[in-house]
Amino acid sequence: MASNYEGYKSPLSTRYASKEMQFLFSDMHKFSTWRRLWVWLAKAERSLGLEISEAQIAELEKEINNIDFDAAAAEERLTRHDVMAHVHVYAKQCPIGAPVIHLGATSCYVGDNTDLIVLRDALQLLLPRVAALISSLKQFAETYRGQPTLGFTHLQPAQLTTVGKRACLWIQDLLMDERALRRCLEDLRFRGVKGTTGTQASFLQLFNGDGEKVKQLDKLVTELAGFSKPYAVTGQTYSRKVDVEIVSALASLGTTVHKMCSDLRILASRKELEEPFETTQIGSSAMPYKRNPMRSERCCALARHLISLFSNAANTHATQWLERTLDDSANRRLTLSEAFLSADASLLTLLNISQGLVVYPKVIERHIAQELPFMSTENIIMAMVKAGGDRQVCHEKIRVLSQEAGAQVKQHGKDNDLVERVRKDPYFAPILDQLDDILDARTFTGRASDQVVEFIADEVNPVLARYADALKSVQNVQLSI
Repeated sequence: MASNYEGYKSPLSTRYASKEMQFLFSDMHKFSTWRRLWVWLAKAERSLGLEISEAQIAELEKEINNIDFDAAAAEERLTRHDVMAHVHVYAKQCPIGAPVIHLGATSCYVGDNTDLIVLRDALQLLLPRVAALISSLKQFAETYRGQPTLGFTHLQPAQLTTVGKRACLWIQDLLMDERALRRCLEDLRFRGVKGTTGTQASFLQLFNGDGEKVKQLDKLVTELAGFSKPYAVTGQTYSRKVDVEIVSALASLGTTVHKMCSDLRILASRKELEEPFETTQIGSSAMPYKRNPMRSERCCALARHLISLFSNAANTHATQWLERTLDDSANRRLTLSEAFLSADASLLTLLNISQGLVVYPKVIERHIAQELPFMSTENIIMAMVKAGGDRQVCHEKIRVLSQEAGAQVKQHGKDNDLVERVRKDPYFAPILDQLDDILDARTFTGRASDQVVEFIADEVNPVLARYADALKSVQNVQLSI
């Protein structure tokens, strides 16, 4: 129906992000988690002596996933309070368990704890994808570790490197992202059972002033949620500094994605390297011959959005007053979900790219041939000196010939003919039989090939070992659009 297309829908959910990541930020997952938190609270309170029956808990558990979203929306329009709307709907479904729903808790008990569960699960979903991308690029680097290519500084041709060594630069950034995201996951804790301003006063009252039971309640609910520790102190909310650290790590991942995909776009422009391109894919509506790097461009677009979200998280934490203010709520609904969905979408797209990268060695060799004669001049001078020539005389000879060859390239658009000029100059006769070896591109790449092997063994493989089981299930990534 046309009406289905008349409201705003996020492209992150309709075009880009995975179903798994979308589910983590879905209403179904959010509100069913609220209900699980109420069940865990009731279970823990019962185990510590409050009058809560097994029948009440059983009824609550039975209805965890049976959520009447329309009824909840109607309640929220009346109450202007999302948590109480869901408490009312849940209570109507569970007349026996209703009295113990949300017992002693504040709204942030379900809101913040659910957010922390989602953040944990989202990090656990992302990290193997980072590892899969590293693994795919590792294979690429190994395959092309010895393939000479022009290096660039200032986007101008510089000394040679290899295609595989350049890929290791991308991998190194990703290793830093893996470390940052893993640390976020390892540091993440649960808000737990803290009450309205973090003092646990309501729970102390429930347990007649027994502080040890309140501490035990906090521990039990934390463990039921799958966390090892709660935050020792909170206000009404867990500190939004946690969001800053996580979104910072995600935004940093965005910089890695953008840098790598910018490199790919430059190399595609030079026709040295190409992202996957299907047989039925159309590059341009007007220019049928074009093979635009649209996936790399998509990654850059998503990465820029992801990078921009860091300022939201930082400013939200900076402007929280005392124990909390509610001006974080609407912002976090956007920032946290879009940060993870953008990271997920860009990672999946880049993984797809990395699994189908095409290298064109002949184009690379042609580009090297255009620049290598100039780069080889020092080697030619050294060979002439070894053959008994005068360095200063040789330097002047090479300087003149280089200027002549440069004029052919820049003024007349011709190929670099410096080598032919050297061959025709009688002065260089003593080294003509060495010239092919002097001009072998592989002699200009230094230790690049060895660096690839060492980097993979020392830096990459130990990280990938952490994800050995997860990587077994990663297949070639197909994009729907």
